[in-house]
Amino acid sequence: MASVLRLPRITDSMEEGVIASIKIKVGDTIKPGDVIADVETDKATMEWESFVSGTVLHVTAKSGDTIPVEGMVAILGKPGEDFQDLLNGANTAPAKVETANTAPTSSTTATAVAPAPVTIAPATTSTDSRLKASPLAKTIAKENGVDISQVPGSGEDGRIVKKDIEAFLTNKPSNAVASSIAILGQESYTEVAVTQMRKTIAKRLAESKFGAPHFYLTMEICMDEAMKAREAMNQTSPVKLSFNDLVIKATAMSLRQNPVINSSWLGDKIRYNNHIHIGMAVAVEEGLLVPVIKFADQMSLSQIAGAAKDFAEKAKTKKLQPQEMQGNTFTISNLGMMGIEEFTAIINPPDACILAVGGIKKTLALKDGDIVESNIMKVTLSCDHRVVDGMKGAQFLQTLKSLLENPVRMLV
Repeated sequence: MASVLRLPRITDSMEEGVIASIKIKVGDTIKPGDVIADVETDKATMEWESFVSGTVLHVTAKSGDTIPVEGMVAILGKPGEDFQDLLNGANTAPAKVETANTAPTSSTTATAVAPAPVTIAPATTSTDSRLKASPLAKTIAKENGVDISQVPGSGEDGRIVKKDIEAFLTNKPSNAVASSIAILGQESYTEVAVTQMRKTIAKRLAESKFGAPHFYLTMEICMDEAMKAREAMNQTSPVKLSFNDLVIKATAMSLRQNPVINSSWLGDKIRYNNHIHIGMAVAVEEGLLVPVIKFADQMSLSQIAGAAKDFAEKAKTKKLQPQEMQGNTFTISNLGMMGIEEFTAIINPPDACILAVGGIKKTLALKDGDIVESNIMKVTLSCDHRVVDGMKGAQFLQTLKSLLENPVRMLV
């Protein structure tokens, strides 16, 4: 007997669905598991799987059609069977009967509507070695910890459907049913207009990141001797020296020995700077400022410390002048004081490189055949590959490492 194939309610809030693509045509023989159509629901595009068998006598839906739930999609029956009466009454929706024909999946598939009228099969155990259950029934059973093999099925050939799982859960002792906790809350957000500083930062860094081919080199530096030297120098220095001051001084000296790192990409030419102006990234509430310590290689450690302290204070009180943030030939970004061990930084134009400095961490290391505690700092050099090759970047880091691990060389 010919029957109507109707669109099932694939999601609990679905009222209609869009046929993204129809998978059946007249003359096809379908069987359980065959995909009838891809259906766009209010939540996702899902496959609608059949669990009935028959020959497609007529297809009313086509790709792009919007079909209401329980709307006619096709007519199934035996080859040559008359279906005109069904076609004439296609707009009459069937009575609301929950049967095996309305079991959708909870993820990517949905089960086809059984032809109407439907006869409810008595609860039985399938003789098939494979358990017969709709995808939705399996999902509900899994979510509630139900052994689905213990649930009697009321669908065709003993197939287990959604209502069978719900009935099983209703009859279980209350302590066996998974409890649910209602989470009460209110969604909210705050929108803040982008400041000009943040716009400038976003524009410059986006141009750098997506315009300059970055590559990164990371090296570990033992800071044991630098820590001892800093402690000794702070006993006589007019300004308290920080580890960042030592890094700036060592970087400036390393740039003098590796001039290709102290360069800029200008599009049709590369500028190799003979002077060394080091930008020091300073975080402020609105973003990031980069005051520039000029001729850093010619300054003493105490002079660098004084300049760095002065710039940091000006940055936080918004007293930096434009000329104090221009002319950088290399930049250092230090997040070690924030507990960051290692990171990569985006090159600050027009520089060809930027050095990211992590914190000092106590680590066990092998020294002269013995395992000893050592203070290790990781640094990462971001390079513009248009200007700097890997070997040149590595040579710069080797020079930096040798200076920080033997800080007396910075005093010569």
